[in-house]
Formats: sequence, C-alpha cells, structure tokens
Amino acid sequence: MLKKKYTKIIFICLIATVFFLIEPAHCRTEYDYIDINNPFIRKIPIAVPVFKSMSGSGGEKFLSQEASNLLSKSLEFTGYFKIIDRDAYLVDPEKSDIIVSNINFKNWTGIGAELLITGNFFLKDNIVEMELRLYDTFKGLLIVGKRYKGVVNNQRKMIHRFCGEVIYKLTGSKGIFDSKIAFVSTSSGNKNIYLCEFDGHNPEQLTYNKSIALSPAWSSDAKWIAYTSYAKGKPDLYIKHLKDKHGAIVAKEGINITPAWVPGKFSLAATLSFSGNSEIYLLTGTGKIIKKLTNNWGIDVSPTFSPDGDKMAFVSNRSGSPQIYIMDLDSGQEKRLTFQGRYNTCPNWSPRGDKIAYSGMGNGQINIYTIDVDGESPALQLTHDAGNNESPTWSPDGSLIAFSSTREGRCRIYVMTAYGTGQKCLLALSGEQTDPEWSPRVIDN
Repeated sequence: MLKKKYTKIIFICLIATVFFLIEPAHCRTEYDYIDINNPFIRKIPIAVPVFKSMSGSGGEKFLSQEASNLLSKSLEFTGYFKIIDRDAYLVDPEKSDIIVSNINFKNWTGIGAELLITGNFFLKDNIVEMELRLYDTFKGLLIVGKRYKGVVNNQRKMIHRFCGEVIYKLTGSKGIFDSKIAFVSTSSGNKNIYLCEFDGHNPEQLTYNKSIALSPAWSSDAKWIAYTSYAKGKPDLYIKHLKDKHGAIVAKEGINITPAWVPGKFSLAATLSFSGNSEIYLLTGTGKIIKKLTNNWGIDVSPTFSPDGDKMAFVSNRSGSPQIYIMDLDSGQEKRLTFQGRYNTCPNWSPRGDKIAYSGMGNGQINIYTIDVDGESPALQLTHDAGNNESPTWSPDGSLIAFSSTREGRCRIYVMTAYGTGQKCLLALSGEQTDPEWSPRVIDN
C-alpha cells in the first residue's frame, strides 16, 4: 500500500512533462514559414479553436476555454501571428475532430487561416490531459503534435511548452516561452527587484530592502541574479542564487555597479571605483576580482557581452560624452561604435550576435536604437515621439526587445519587435517600473 502511494506521489510530480509525441514519419523537422530575420515579416493567419471538451463537464469546459485563450494570446505576443476571430469559424470545434483525415481544411482556408491548432481536453481528479496539434491548412499537413498531462496548476506551463514547439517548428528558434524578465519597481515604496514571466504574468518581488536596488543581471543558466543595492548606504554589488538565496556581496570603497554576466561562465563584469576611477573589472561569481578590463581616464560603465563572450561593449565618456565602445577581450583593442548624438548609453548585445540595442538622446528625448556591431550601417531608431525610452533588453531568441518608457506618464515596461513594431505595455504595477532585463531560457530554477 505504501509503495503504491509513493509511486502515485512521484507520478503527480512528473506528469507536467510531455509523455508522448505525435508526429508522422513523413513530417519534416524544419519549416521555413517564418523568416525571423525579415524586418517586414507578414503575420501568419492562424485559427485556434477552443479545445474540444472530452467529458463535457462544466469545469472541463471552463479550463479548456482558458487554455485555448492562453495559447492564442501567447502566440500573438510573439508578433508572428494574426489570430483569426472565432466568430468567423465555419465549423463548431466541439463537433469536429483533431485527426487530419477527419478535418475539412477548406473550412479553414475559406476564412483565411493558413495554420490551425486543434486540441482535445480532458479533466479528471485535478489532472489535465491535452492533445494538441498544429496543421498547415493548405497542405493538409500535420506540423507538430503533442500530448501533455499534469495537474491543473501546471496548465500554463503545458500550453507554453507547446507554444515553444510551434515556434521551433516554424522558425528553428526555441522562442521565449520559458523566459522571465527582471525589473525594478517602486510598488513597495522603495526601488526593489521584481521578476515576471515573459508576458508580464505573475510578477513577484525578489528584494525587500528599504533603499534602492538597480540594474538586475541574469547569469547564463538563469540561476543567479546580480544587482546593485544601496541597502548599506552606498552602491554595492549583490550576487544572489534565486533558489537557495545564498550569494556574495562586493562592497569595495566607492561604487560597485552595472553588473553583466559572461556568457557560459560563472563570472561577471561590473564597474568598480575603489582605485579612484570608475573602471570595468572581471569578477568571479563569488565576487573576487579576476582582472581589470578597462584602463582609461574616463568613466567606463554598463558592460554587455557578445554571445560567444569574446567581446564586450560598454559606455565611456572618454571622448567627452557618453558613447558606446567595443573591446576585444583577447587583444584588449577597443573601438568606438556610436557617433550619432552626444548621449548613448545602456547597450545590450543581441543573442544573435549581430546588433546592439541602446538608448540615445536626440532633440530632448531619449529613444531606443539598434546598431550593427561592425558599425558600418547607420543606427536604426525604434521608438519615436513617445516620452523617454531607456534600458533596452533582448529576448533570448533575439526577436523582441523590452524597454522602459514614460510615454503614458509613469515609467512602465514595454515590449516591441526587434524592428520596433508592435509596441505594447508589458505590465502596469503601482509605482514605476524600470531597468528590465530579459533572462536566458529558464529551466526550472
């Protein structure tokens, strides 16, 4: 009896994972439906009917509606899709089938749907089972099919896991659905670090100091966050493990600010001024100095690393105004990247490696720009005439940029595509929200 009970407990803990794959042998592994590098990308019309309730119970129908709505909103968030209004459907999903041989795809191409997601939904004893399928309606082809099983509270994770499968099949990229965003909020009455999911859902407070916390930075494995805090009266660097809460403090004389983790390593860069001038240093994950990276009379701050960790961009006023520079870490050679405008800060290197997003001032406003890392092309301005826009941060797949903006008065976190389209508010808490930092893909911290 005890053995059966123990087995059941383990089963309940593990059932949130995928346990079966539905995919015919003739189905290709890669698709070219979406060119993520195209700045003029066309949104693909997709139909996402309410998942078919298998038992027809009230609770099951409610959760089925909730799950299908979440899937629609999550795919729409990417900027890749145009969700077709369900009022336009020619078929009742409750009376249709999800199997390819039983689907009349003309009912979907007739309303302009190029892709279709169907689903069966079953609820029993707080356990949800879903079978979800993505089809190409013009080819009548199954692109991907998955079955999921888990407790009701894990329904959101299951939907986002399938969204990740959809994006991977259509773009070859893992997407954003298992990422988070750290940011600063004054909701508590002080500036503290908060976390939320990629779409602003489930915001939670991380620090509880009655002072100022700034500049959150994620480690490559998304298990650690470094940030600056004035908890002891001056700017010190805190390094914290998200799960175990242990970590280190860098509290040298002067300032200890603007941390940035080295990709793939348990080390980070930060600006320290204990030697008298503000320089960027390389530190271990426990806060010990490895070496000085910059050595100039100017103020050097805000490091950000290329995805391979070979180069570092940073801000320096060595030319007389804040500008962005790039350093080759092996040779130590530096070059100035930005020349347009007299105030360019907050660089953030794209995970694709080809661009840097930053904040630049012009005509009395601060806006978001991107620039190729070779500096050969003019910078591209992404925000226009909408308050001050600062602190850009790339999504882990490089398709989106989060940033802070005062366009509606109080500073909020916004999201847009990498080309500046689809700008929308991510979340609106009490107080103000600033300093967003998008995480790498989060794997069950």
